[in-house]
Amino acid sequence: MKRRDFIRSIGGAAAMWPIAARAQQPVRVRRIGVLASWVATDPENQNRISAFQQALRELGWTDSQNLGIDYRAVDADGLRSAAAELVALAPDVILAVGGSALAALRQVTRTLPIVFAIVADPVGSGYVDSLARPGGNVTGFLLFEYGIAGKWLELLKQTVPAVTRAAVIRDPSGTAGIGQWAVIEALAPSVGVELSLINIRDADELEHDIAAFARSSNGGLIVTANPLATHHRELIIRLAREYKLPAVYFERYLAAGGGLISYGPRIVDQFRRAAGYVDRMLKGEKPADLPVQAPTKYELVINLKTARTTGIDVPPAVLARADEVIE
Repeated sequence: MKRRDFIRSIGGAAAMWPIAARAQQPVRVRRIGVLASWVATDPENQNRISAFQQALRELGWTDSQNLGIDYRAVDADGLRSAAAELVALAPDVILAVGGSALAALRQVTRTLPIVFAIVADPVGSGYVDSLARPGGNVTGFLLFEYGIAGKWLELLKQTVPAVTRAAVIRDPSGTAGIGQWAVIEALAPSVGVELSLINIRDADELEHDIAAFARSSNGGLIVTANPLATHHRELIIRLAREYKLPAVYFERYLAAGGGLISYGPRIVDQFRRAAGYVDRMLKGEKPADLPVQAPTKYELVINLKTARTTGIDVPPAVLARADEVIE
């Protein structure tokens, strides 16, 4: 081979080296953590995580290919240790599901990026500086604004005008339970409804308190948004049906599961939107620069089958406003 041809061949091969090297480099696998205080086998919880995973796939992130996901779904007592385990894995981003999970993570890290979903009052709880400018390492998706609690009372009264007593079922241990109660309490005199509180602690006490409330007539239930109500939802729905108590719930799957009425955001949508924030953080954006977002749509769902079972005649004006009627 002539010297000139040899040099040309070497130069051509060298020009191909960077391309070949890039082709042989392994795909970088990014890691995210998910922390939730819930029962992992609950179908509704599985739906939410499936929506999150699907949204990530649509954005180009596939588990076991370019993404690894570490899940921790535990009860409230296990949150602190589960949060510490996730942080020790040093993921790129963590999804915190609910206020309790977010609080546990905040106790063990102030640097890892965190996206939250279904948190009721992130400003009042001190998780972010403001909705528009979160600051720090946390941002996400607001469950709702407390004013929605007044809508639940209004719907109860509009659906069954004879209601003069309402039991408000809440978790007393968090700021969300206190905030929702305050809104309902402020509105009650103007609609002529006397309120009672039922604080959720365990199933036996909950059943006793609802049975005691049902002994007097013209009563109804307002089931506020909280993890304990979700956990005991089958019991609450059964007791409302058994005692023929009209009840308003905070999310669609509760009406679909036998509740009379629900009004609130589609929570599963928050998990799809959370995937978008995770994607943006994996691409370099900071939580402090991403505003906390409120729900974009609230929906009214009425279960007419439950209405017939409990002898409730839902007024046409209320039916006309429904986004979905379950026959």
